[in-house]
Amino acid sequence: MKRNFIKLTAIVLAFSFLFTSCASIVSSSTYPLSINSTPNNAKVTVTNKNGYQVYMGRTPATVRLRAGDGFFAKAEYQVRFSSEGYEDKVIPVTFKIDGWYFGNILIGGLLGMLIVDPITGAMWKIDSKFINETLSPAAGTTAEVKPEMKIMNINDVPDNMKSHLVKVN
Repeated sequence: MKRNFIKLTAIVLAFSFLFTSCASIVSSSTYPLSINSTPNNAKVTVTNKNGYQVYMGRTPATVRLRAGDGFFAKAEYQVRFSSEGYEDKVIPVTFKIDGWYFGNILIGGLLGMLIVDPITGAMWKIDSKFINETLSPAAGTTAEVKPEMKIMNINDVPDNMKSHLVKVN
């Protein structure tokens, strides 16, 4: 009886080490990106590295982006801002390797390191979760960019932005 328990424990431990994937458990394979601009209400278009449009709307906006773009391939996006009287602006969105991916080495998650995390895209994380761009007036226009301050009710602030709030006395 005791011998069977030891064998079963060894098998369970072996499977957990082989079939664990650290980044997929601890991290994420999609990330929110908050997009804002001055002037407000600019048209924003997000395209992936193949030119496929994944989002179109107006600022301010929050878009969920996939971190992976195939097996062992990180995603890349471009955010294009446009507003009448202002020059268009394109900002790249990139991903980098997630430190949790290397947790597979520590726990022995060979399958997680070579298959699960690369397939799910969880081995990548977004470089920056915020884009806040000021558009330049187009040549020959009289448009003037003025910094904008909004007063909002705390209940209207998106949850992913609340951690960046600063208390003002």
